[in-house]
Amino acid sequence: MANPPSPPSLPSPPSPPSLADFPLVAQEKLRYSDTDRQGHINNAVFATMLETGRVELLYAQDGVLHEPACSVVIASLHLDFLDEVHWPGAVKIGTRVEKIGRSSVTLGQAIFQDDRCVATSTSVIVQVGLESRRAEPLSEHALAKLNTLLAKAR
Repeated sequence: MANPPSPPSLPSPPSPPSLADFPLVAQEKLRYSDTDRQGHINNAVFATMLETGRVELLYAQDGVLHEPACSVVIASLHLDFLDEVHWPGAVKIGTRVEKIGRSSVTLGQAIFQDDRCVATSTSVIVQVGLESRRAEPLSEHALAKLNTLLAKAR
């Protein structure tokens, strides 16, 4: 009797990025109130930390990316937890542009504690009209800035 064929092997997960892979870096101080019953930083806080990185790009000191009659909204957020984060301390949030669309931008982000990648994320941000609440094309200014942050093929 012949042995049954072995199942195909699953591809190994990609290795976590390093902070050097991100052109923008933000920092957050961890608070005791961020901890949960297990003694580590609560999973919901990760999304807030990622928001800090996005906001530092979208509302930078050299000007906001959206048009005056528009705003930006988050349309999608995918978050992978890789390791626990513990208080006290701080984390760094790396942000890069992965893809630029007509009215949207896809951001890649990662959270690091002590040079250890603890989470990765992909989000889609869309520019919408304040009155219409519909997607509006990104300006030439926004496209130029986003293109300077576009991640190079890895």
